[in-house]
Amino acid sequence: MEEYPAKQVTENLDDPPNSRLFVVTSRSITEDELRESFSVFGDIQGVWVVKDKQTKESKGISYVKFAKSSQACLAMEEMHGKVLMEATKPIKVFIAQSRSSTRHRDVEDEELTRIFVMIPKTFSEEDLKNTFKEYGDIEYCVIIKNKFTGESKGLGYVRYYKPSQAALAIENCDKTYRAILAEPRSKAATTEEYSGGGARGDPGSYQGMDHRSGDFTRCLMMSTRAALTQEQIFALFDLIPGMEYCELQRDAYGMSKGHAMIRYGNLGSAVYAKEKLNGFEYPPGNRLVVNYVDDGEDRSSPVSRMAMQFVATQMISSVWNGPSTSQVMKPPGFSAVSSVSRIQTDVNLPPPKKLAPPDSKAKERLFVVFSPSPLPPDVLEDVFCRFGSLIEVHLVPGRKVGYMKYADKQCADEAMAALHGHVVNGVKMKVMLADPPREESHKRPRTY
Repeated sequence: MEEYPAKQVTENLDDPPNSRLFVVTSRSITEDELRESFSVFGDIQGVWVVKDKQTKESKGISYVKFAKSSQACLAMEEMHGKVLMEATKPIKVFIAQSRSSTRHRDVEDEELTRIFVMIPKTFSEEDLKNTFKEYGDIEYCVIIKNKFTGESKGLGYVRYYKPSQAALAIENCDKTYRAILAEPRSKAATTEEYSGGGARGDPGSYQGMDHRSGDFTRCLMMSTRAALTQEQIFALFDLIPGMEYCELQRDAYGMSKGHAMIRYGNLGSAVYAKEKLNGFEYPPGNRLVVNYVDDGEDRSSPVSRMAMQFVATQMISSVWNGPSTSQVMKPPGFSAVSSVSRIQTDVNLPPPKKLAPPDSKAKERLFVVFSPSPLPPDVLEDVFCRFGSLIEVHLVPGRKVGYMKYADKQCADEAMAALHGHVVNGVKMKVMLADPPREESHKRPRTY
């Protein structure tokens, strides 16, 4: 089928939301083969293979519509990267955009795992978790509270590890909870979360945090939107003497949550670190947010206050009378020589190899999906060149994907086998064979 039936276009394709899959396959895959492969996940309402209007040949793009969102999400989780037929490449499966959407990017898995619910004001986070854990493994729960009184607003968020789990919760939980998918975090919302005014953050990262300027502690919580490594954060906060502890918080999959806990041996060091690093851009363009975290110490005694003021004065004096501020605050990893390796990964990488000549013919291309954000091109080049014959790295503007071009197919295969599913500098990569570029000769010449 080339196009959707007219009535279904407007009535059924996005009902319920996120129940339609966008599937990239080999051009030889037929509608019947797709239906047979995906029918095990639920009730299929339609399969559409997109065809060229002139040749009527498949473009290698299809849509599969399920009766339920949970069925579509489960199919996506299970079928992405699978091979449907012999001698064909692995397929790519995504949740299709709503036809009324104005966005020009794919629906990310992260957008499908967090639900927003209405709950009794007497609910604790444990009550919320116990209520919704039957639908799948929960990453975290958070109850929205009045930031002045601390009382529950009767609203909460539940974050699952998989989209299918969140969809099951929405479909099957008691209707009084009015569960819906939470809106994706906007830039403004993210800023509000980091400043402590919002309630969408990970409660495991924010427990006990009090942002009042008068509550000085030896513990700090740093929040970042960029993918920083444990080593980079350690090197940055170690610029202020006295650091005892630094840990980047990670989820169950080893991915960075964007938060790190830092503890200093004295209040003065912590106060100075907070004042100098809160709002500091590292890397350039990424503003760090640093706040105090309650460490349970008694800060009300005059002796404690005097000690803090004395050490803080000494710290400020020693820093300002020592190296210049620009030297002290120079971001680790951005200096000409850094003691911290710029590549942090669980993969045993071979040594770097020379790039292939720019005019080399590409024998194979790799398609890479990044989560939560793309790595810098120079880091990608450093990682993917280690398997030999890399021609170039190309990141698609505005999207979390890129292409790696190789002059030798075996080198590309080795890179894919070594890097697929692994984390580099806090960024998880899905590495797959890219579809061959379309032949330009098939295009009809423009006539005037």
